[in-house]
Amino acid sequence: MTQQQEQVVAVRKNGDGDIVELKLTSGQVVDYQEAQHMAKNGQIAGVNVFRGRDGDEHLRSNADGDPSNNLDNLPGF
Repeated sequence: MTQQQEQVVAVRKNGDGDIVELKLTSGQVVDYQEAQHMAKNGQIAGVNVFRGRDGDEHLRSNADGDPSNNLDNLPGF
């Protein structure tokens, strides 16, 4: 049985505007690091992990030309 991939449906940001938690299609809420781990394991669709110029790993939406589904533009919860 293949595991169904989750998708990010909403995000929670801190006072600096950084995403700290993500809400998935199942209703599960995961912190940013857990979401990165899940993305690396192919458990979340539509996102990827990359190493930024700061040397840290970051989570981002796959580029598809549609800004409405960028993580920063998703609704808050």
